[in-house]
Amino acid sequence: MIHHEEPQMSEKQSDDGAGLAEADARALQVRAQYEQIEQRLLGRTWTLPELALGFTNDAAYVGRLVLAAERTWDIDGDVDAELRHKLAECLWWVFVLADRLGVDMPEAYESTMDRIDAGLAQTLRSVGA
Repeated sequence: MIHHEEPQMSEKQSDDGAGLAEADARALQVRAQYEQIEQRLLGRTWTLPELALGFTNDAAYVGRLVLAAERTWDIDGDVDAELRHKLAECLWWVFVLADRLGVDMPEAYESTMDRIDAGLAQTLRSVGA
């Protein structure tokens, strides 16, 4: 079942995005291990399009897991555990793709959220909320 909880950011995360920076670094450490395996088995590492395809495959599976959580799609296993795993894996893919594309994901996230937050605050003011 899908649980809706208010996100709670630690002081460390809200102050400087350190949590995202640590997650980014960890994702790249794990990717480096995958690259070692790919190099040994394939003689090369995955290309950017192959990485993107891996991400889209996992993201699509999240959609099926959401259906399973809503009990409109049946899967074997623990839906909540699978959702946690696939959502985390999708986040990992985002960090990996961002790195390959030269995007500082922690900075991009912070600046994007700041821009969205400011726009939403302005909209709320204009609709009298």
